[in-house]
Amino acid sequence: MSDWDQSKAQVLARLKRAEGQVRAVAGMVEREEDCEKVAQQLAAARKALDKAFYDLVACMTQRELAALGIKGTQAQARLSHMTDLLARYG
Repeated sequence: MSDWDQSKAQVLARLKRAEGQVRAVAGMVEREEDCEKVAQQLAAARKALDKAFYDLVACMTQRELAALGIKGTQAQARLSHMTDLLARYG
C-alpha cells in the first residue's frame, strides 16, 4: 500500500467518523437535548474534521518533500510529530 493509499484511508475513516458525529448532533438538536451536551458533541466533530485536515496537509507536505528529494524515517517522524502537535493545539 502506498503512502497516499494509507493517508487516503486514514482521512476517509476520520471523515466518516465525523459524519457520524454530525448526524448524532443533528439528532440531539431535533430531540432538543441539553445545549451544553450538543456543544460538546459539536466540538468533538470539529476536532475530528481538524484532524482529517491536518493528516491531509501532512500527506501533501510529505509529497512535496519527496519531490525535493527529502525522504527518510527522520523526516517522516518530524512530520508526524508536527501533525500531532497541530491536532492537539491547532
